[in-house]
Amino acid sequence: MEWTSWLALLDAQDYTIAREVILRGVAAVFVLAFLSTLTQFPALLGERGLLPVREHLARPRGRRGPSLFHTRLFPYSDRLLRMMCLVGMLLGASVVLGLPQRGPGWTTIPVFLGMWVLYLSIHSLGRTFYGFGWESMLLECGFLVGFLGAHEVAPPLLILWFLRWMLLRLEFGAGMIKMRGDPAWRDLTAMDHHHQTQPMPGPLSRLAHLRPRWWHRMEVLGSHAVQLGAIWLILLPQPLASIGATLVILTQLFLVVTGNYAWLNWLTILVAFSAISDSFLRWIVGGPWPGWGWQGLPLPGTATDASPLWWHVLILVIVAFLVALSWQPLRNLFSADQLMNASFNRFHLVNAYGAFGSMTTRRFEVVIEGTLDPAGAGADEGTWRPYEFRGKPGDVRRRPAQFAPYHLRLDWQMWFLALRPGAEDWFVALLEKLRAGEPAIRRLLRSDPFDGTPPTAIRVRYFEYRFTNPEERRSSGDWWVRTDLGVIARV
Repeated sequence: MEWTSWLALLDAQDYTIAREVILRGVAAVFVLAFLSTLTQFPALLGERGLLPVREHLARPRGRRGPSLFHTRLFPYSDRLLRMMCLVGMLLGASVVLGLPQRGPGWTTIPVFLGMWVLYLSIHSLGRTFYGFGWESMLLECGFLVGFLGAHEVAPPLLILWFLRWMLLRLEFGAGMIKMRGDPAWRDLTAMDHHHQTQPMPGPLSRLAHLRPRWWHRMEVLGSHAVQLGAIWLILLPQPLASIGATLVILTQLFLVVTGNYAWLNWLTILVAFSAISDSFLRWIVGGPWPGWGWQGLPLPGTATDASPLWWHVLILVIVAFLVALSWQPLRNLFSADQLMNASFNRFHLVNAYGAFGSMTTRRFEVVIEGTLDPAGAGADEGTWRPYEFRGKPGDVRRRPAQFAPYHLRLDWQMWFLALRPGAEDWFVALLEKLRAGEPAIRRLLRSDPFDGTPPTAIRVRYFEYRFTNPEERRSSGDWWVRTDLGVIARV
């Protein structure tokens, strides 16, 4: 029809590679997120968890967030949760393999909406263990990217633009949070201690921390240059948009190799691909781009024909809905009282993002120890043994490990606890579970010094940690130096 010919302008024929990277990448992150839930949720929040879901659901506030578990058809059980995780992982794996992409244009939509509904149902019950910005980020991506469509239709330009709006909220929002928050970001000293005090250091964090001061000043300047300046290039024509997105990706890769931020950095990289054209990628690699089809078959979605009218109408409706939800996030972005990692609706769509509005200059750690001495809390000092966590620092001889994009939820909460030690409900329950030798909790740890035998007593010690300098490392072989600040609790 002649009057619909203008709709071809809404097709982004030069973004087929970006679409495939985003679809498969976000699906892979969903697989990891469901895997993290499968292995950790029952112990943390399940029927015998630290913060049991059923007790939470019995309270009025426990039903505020949308969840399938609120319905009579899906009453919570650990078995049902595991089944939902497995279904979510299968849906994600199908996209990683490229199976839905080979169907009609709409087939990616129910797959991603299915993952979104399942993860939203879990997230609504997750409370403190799911209170991270990258959780809302995954939900927003999960709702949105399915509308990029299968190969039968061209990538929708409006969805790609909305992903760029998400990237702008991510990067510019983070930059403004920093400038409005800690003065260390303004006097360029923010990175002097960050690699050492960040929640979960990685294998290269010590090396990054020991760089000279001028290096750390350049890190801060580079962060400001990208988050406050280069990010706006994604709104400009190509190749400027691709250059801006590439700068974002490079800074995120630096964060990947110097820390452990679950899937935050990888999701940001995937969203940045919304501004990278096929032409730019072909120019980078110097030739044709390899096919993304199943078993190496070429992509069928490279036709120049315009996508059908019904597809454009669907995309216009979805984008209009998301634009209507964008007013509060837009105001927040330029507000003096800017919120960080905030959701403005129950469905975690069009959120506010940001990180490290305030920087810590000292690293504190809570170390849990037990003893088998019959004297219990009065045991001889030499009988106390530490419980080691998978990601957070403990043994000074152990090199920090790389776990991201996998999310170690308990380890992250231990970092927050060390900033403000107190009788948090989940932490009191953790000590009680360790005191009882609870197997599910022990499986979340790196090591149990008593191999499942319940200790006669538990104590909590408080330390300040810092990385060893080169001389200390050579003489002792340790990665950390720690200062004992005393015992803060006994059970």
